[in-house]
Amino acid sequence: MKKGDLCHVSITTSPEAEEAVAAFLERVSGEGASIYFDHETGVSTVSVFIPIAGAAVAMAREFIPDGLRAIASCGLDIQPARIRIRPVKESEWRESWKKHFKPIQVGSQLLIRPSWSKRKARANQKVVVLDPGLSFGTGQHPTTAFCLEQLGALRRKGVPQGFLDIGTGSGILAIAAAKLGYGPVHALDSDADAVRVAERNALRNRVADRVRFSRKDLAHLPLAGRHDYDVVCANLVDLLLIEQHRRIIKCLRPGGSLVLAGILVKQFESVQTVYENAGLKLQCAKGNSEWRSGLFQ
Repeated sequence: MKKGDLCHVSITTSPEAEEAVAAFLERVSGEGASIYFDHETGVSTVSVFIPIAGAAVAMAREFIPDGLRAIASCGLDIQPARIRIRPVKESEWRESWKKHFKPIQVGSQLLIRPSWSKRKARANQKVVVLDPGLSFGTGQHPTTAFCLEQLGALRRKGVPQGFLDIGTGSGILAIAAAKLGYGPVHALDSDADAVRVAERNALRNRVADRVRFSRKDLAHLPLAGRHDYDVVCANLVDLLLIEQHRRIIKCLRPGGSLVLAGILVKQFESVQTVYENAGLKLQCAKGNSEWRSGLFQ
């Protein structure tokens, strides 16, 4: 191995625990984690690449088993919980992503593709270039895909529409919204690293002047004030969606559309009840055996 080579740390787990495992891996390694969900097996793989010469590899080996046990003690299903730590050459690292991350067509309006893809956009199709391994959100996960689909479906050509992305991660939804003509476009995340990554991705996609990213905690958003946005996306865990529903709804203009995603199937009914009791109505929902997302108006 030589300078520039890395160590690939991966944990296979359930979709229920993938966010918790990713957050834990990021704390241990100091690097951004990525999530790959296999639709055939129903298993999520959470990965980080860390410099092989650093101390993070030893830390990962020492702390991962205890970290997984701590996550399981919170009631999350972490199985199959397989841990793999192996060195990879820099060239192998780049090629490994190419096996999993392919271009994604989102209706006729959007093409999400990694930088190495040569896929050409259709006529009038907007392109978002986003590589995995930087932060959450590449369009591969069904919850992110649902949000992208709704962004396209809700866009009214020639009509100004404000958009807010709560929990922006990689910035994919905010960038896509800007490409589709939403404006103003604002995005929030409580993680400073996520905000920096999202800003870089916006710059790469030439929409940095049309998106405002902010580091903010959802729990600190004001309950008083104006209803600013026609469309709001909140791709968050169900506990946050329920606890902070008043703040999320407060961001909507009357008649606006709220896209809620990142919800486990078994928790969706609880989320739906809270938002319908607050005056919104579920318009459509989509999911698979693990995840469910919904559009409320």
